[in-house]
Amino acid sequence: MERKVMVICSVVGFLGLLSAATGFGAEATRIKGSEVHSTAPTQCVYPWSPALPLGLTAAVALMIAQVIINVATGCICCGKHPNPSNSYWTMALVFFVVSWFTFIIAFLLLLTGAALNDQHGEDSIYFGNYYCYVVKPGVFAGGAILSLASVSLGILYYLSLTRAKDDGRLWGTSASNQGVGGIALGRPQFPPQSSTQGPVFVHEDTYIRRQFT
Repeated sequence: MERKVMVICSVVGFLGLLSAATGFGAEATRIKGSEVHSTAPTQCVYPWSPALPLGLTAAVALMIAQVIINVATGCICCGKHPNPSNSYWTMALVFFVVSWFTFIIAFLLLLTGAALNDQHGEDSIYFGNYYCYVVKPGVFAGGAILSLASVSLGILYYLSLTRAKDDGRLWGTSASNQGVGGIALGRPQFPPQSSTQGPVFVHEDTYIRRQFT
């Protein structure tokens, strides 16, 4: 079990680092406004940038990490825990909710940044002026930071839930053993009855008669 936990945490941690690294790489290589040129009033010319594949790689790595965590832990809402008051169970639930919240925001930021970074040849009209789409600074970086936070919270959620399940099994086993031991080792409530029979009294004449005959 410990080896399985280590393998899952290592794989998910690697995917989280990959997502964060490619997200920061997309932020560094995104198309800036100064790099966009217009050949006509309604035509924008963008240079090639690796921000699109880097952003998509970051989003895919984050999604795979989230899927692995949730498959390994199962559905936390459907399972029944034998000891719901366990503090590890409460921590796991908090990590689960926050992890999904950060995952959704990070995933949307990375996908939106990758999509807007590929708006080649498109423009927009605003109050009679033409504008070219560019990704705002910090979109990819924000997605990278949130992806790293999401993966970290996912690992904490997995570890907390695993510990909660282990404590629940130990709690149930201890209670059952205590009940069995109480019955097996309990002292009898009634004193043991003697297997020897008491003395048998006979009439004196009978005893004498048997003695002289």
